[in-house]
Amino acid sequence: MTHSLLVRPIAKKEWTFTAIIAFFFIVVMPLLNSFGFISDFTINLWGKYLCYAMLAISVDLLWGYTGLLSLGQALFFSLGGYMMGMYLMRMIGDMGQYHKDMPDFLVFLGWEQLPTFWKPFSSFPFAMVMVLVVPGLVAYVFGWLAFRSRVRGVYFSILTQALTYGASLMFFRNDMLMGGNNGFTDFRFILGFDIRSPETKRGLFIVTAMILTVTFVGLRCLTRSRFGLVQQAVRDSENRVLFSGYSSPNFKLFIFVLSSLIGSVGGALYVPQVGIINPSEMTTDNSLEAVVWTAVGGRGTLIGPIVGAVSVNALKSWATRAYPDLWLIILGGMFIIVVLFMPKGIVGIPGMVRDWLAKRKRQKEPMEDAAIKKTEEEAA
Repeated sequence: MTHSLLVRPIAKKEWTFTAIIAFFFIVVMPLLNSFGFISDFTINLWGKYLCYAMLAISVDLLWGYTGLLSLGQALFFSLGGYMMGMYLMRMIGDMGQYHKDMPDFLVFLGWEQLPTFWKPFSSFPFAMVMVLVVPGLVAYVFGWLAFRSRVRGVYFSILTQALTYGASLMFFRNDMLMGGNNGFTDFRFILGFDIRSPETKRGLFIVTAMILTVTFVGLRCLTRSRFGLVQQAVRDSENRVLFSGYSSPNFKLFIFVLSSLIGSVGGALYVPQVGIINPSEMTTDNSLEAVVWTAVGGRGTLIGPIVGAVSVNALKSWATRAYPDLWLIILGGMFIIVVLFMPKGIVGIPGMVRDWLAKRKRQKEPMEDAAIKKTEEEAA
């Protein structure tokens, strides 16, 4: 089989659609915010939605394209957030409650000097490197052990859930020196800019939209490449991939690490916009929600998880104000409806409508032909 047959080109209209959507988020929305047509609260809220879209797209890369249902993506999202949070806590300086050049919770715990591992986080480049290194290393070690042991299916999901749960218990402990159950908050500056100013919030939104766009385009190219075809073959029939001479554990390990890095970057962008990070972001509930976003939007499409993350969280923002006691029921009901009646999610609705119309047309044509034939016979 030739290389041209293995690589599937991306249609021009898809590139055009992607460019239009990216232009709207990167240029139009910030301009509307700067002229007062969109509030600072709204731009900040949508920035959070786009960070969740990064988490959802990392789930889709694993689940939709590789067949690995991970219930631990919130761990990597939170680890990236904690690495960014450590830098933001260092930027508070001596403006905290105790007026010492260290986070207030360390002073409260009786520390006279800053712990050694905290000191390098006064450097933004170092913090950004750690955003990639720490989650990537955790994912690599866990993935290497799991895939070399041929852990598959529901057992992989259970293991990732156990990893996330164990990590959250560790971060809840005060002796981890990571803020305990309160986590990190009260951020002041990022790269010298006031993190609470409208200009900084707008800038963070633009950066988030740009990184999400680059991530989407990169993954779109990857999944359409020869590597992507092998990746999807692992999802559909891993044994055949092994018999064909490919090392499926290596493919799965690479995708698992890559998805963890994407989720981690989303978490790093999330923290300065939301203003807090604590172990509750690491619980398995958040990983399960990300799976729901992916399923609702459309699994195995890349654009679907983005649509699902934005739409479900927008619905959550409304429902938790209007019907706070019913939100979990709404979320569960939505997931059931999608599984039973919309297996391709929101982005699959146009295709379902086209298929239904085509089916109706095929059913109608024989009836019309029969009516015409009967008319001709009666005329004769």
